[in-house]
Amino acid sequence: MKLRPTSSAPPAPDEPTEGSLAGDTIEAADTIRMPGPLHRVYRFFISKRTGIGLILSMAVLTLLGTMLVQSTADQREDPQLYAEWLDTVRPKYQGWTDILDWLGLFDVFGSWYFKAVNILLCISILCCVVHRVPLLRKRATRPQLHVTEPFFAHAGIHHDLTVPVPPEQAETRVRAALSAARYRILEDPKGPGRNTYADRFRWMPFGTIMAHVAFVIILLGCLITANTGFSVASLPITVGTRTDVGHGTGLSIEATSFEDAYYDDGRPKDYVSHLVLYKDGVKVKEQDTRVNEPLRYDGVKFFQAAFGFAAKVSVKDRTGTVIYQGGVPLKVSTPDGEHVYGKVAVPGRDVDLFVVTSASGKVDPELGPGAAVIRIMPTDKDENLGEQVVTQGQSATIRGLTYTFEREAQYTDLMVSDDPGALWVWIGSGMILVGMTVTMFLRHRRLWVRVVPAEGGSRIRIASSERHDTAYEGWAARLVEGIAADLGATPTSAASGSDRAARHSTVGA
Repeated sequence: MKLRPTSSAPPAPDEPTEGSLAGDTIEAADTIRMPGPLHRVYRFFISKRTGIGLILSMAVLTLLGTMLVQSTADQREDPQLYAEWLDTVRPKYQGWTDILDWLGLFDVFGSWYFKAVNILLCISILCCVVHRVPLLRKRATRPQLHVTEPFFAHAGIHHDLTVPVPPEQAETRVRAALSAARYRILEDPKGPGRNTYADRFRWMPFGTIMAHVAFVIILLGCLITANTGFSVASLPITVGTRTDVGHGTGLSIEATSFEDAYYDDGRPKDYVSHLVLYKDGVKVKEQDTRVNEPLRYDGVKFFQAAFGFAAKVSVKDRTGTVIYQGGVPLKVSTPDGEHVYGKVAVPGRDVDLFVVTSASGKVDPELGPGAAVIRIMPTDKDENLGEQVVTQGQSATIRGLTYTFEREAQYTDLMVSDDPGALWVWIGSGMILVGMTVTMFLRHRRLWVRVVPAEGGSRIRIASSERHDTAYEGWAARLVEGIAADLGATPTSAASGSDRAARHSTVGA
């Protein structure tokens, strides 16, 4: 009379597994019925090759987008700014610069092919979900109750013991033990003997469905942000002026003050901008904004990023009408680092106003303290239409327009983002966490039990299709040992070893 734990022998062809059950395999043709051409498309999307190809494509594009310098939305919207940006990366990529630009690899995540791969991958995942759901539902609601004799001999986990009690009593004790472990008990009416199917956590495999759907939600969230959101890496605002946010938001923002504080050793302690936000000219919010305390409104977030000096200027035409008045943030350094400059487009004139001053800590003999160079250049052209050195309060007349350097000021630099897909990314991330947790820690456990008459009592055979699950093997062994002890079988010897095929224990009546 023997109790034989797990064997390493190969499973029988009719062993129930996670992929198929004896007589319980569900093909797509059995569950999804559609016209021929549409069915071929469906089969293409559920193919493993298609899934692997799309995942690899996504990985390659993501790697390229990570390794290659990516341009910003503001740079791509301004042809001159984009051309200047290309010149800054040309030394790095040299002759490949124009090729990479033509291929759109400086904007990988906004490219049509990246979006196409995302959409195709979403379709593939959803098709696989549709293909998988019928099998999981059938396994949970109409499981395979009957298995053949070879399964009990070759299953991943199997036990065989003989006990000195009638089959009815043995079956009752086994079912009681499984019920105490919160297993669902179903009777198999087919012979031979008395057969029982038991399982636990039957709905938990749907955690994989949740995780796959969650991945689709995350991808769609990213696509929503890429197509309807925006990100501005730098929005400089001169203190005391108002600047339009753009991107169809109808928002404009004003910085009324800026303060920076430092520790005694010179380390920065705090940067604070007092911002006033307007929607279509109407004030909607006011807040002190710090690095980790952004101003938020209707999904748009304003983060404190940097600060510096600016020049307040005004531009008048020949009649004295003010056509521009505001600040020019001096945030761009010249290649030699000796000067900083900023520019602003003169409304309605197709020219840009450049203001150039000495960089902090630098001295230019031609520029005295508080002086600046006013330079006028055509928009999108490298041509100097005129320039003049002025001090605060002085004016320069160039090409019929009068440019006045009113005074120096500070500017605050903001990062602005609108991420409408963020909520869906968070929802998807939560679903993945839940789905993977229940899948990993609440696995669907299934046992098949057969009790047949034997000399002097009954023979109990218990088997499960689980493999390489040490914890479950231990639980099953303890279950069987408890049944054996309760039914009058007592262990007489036991062998140990790491090889499952070499392990066995013997019980006798």
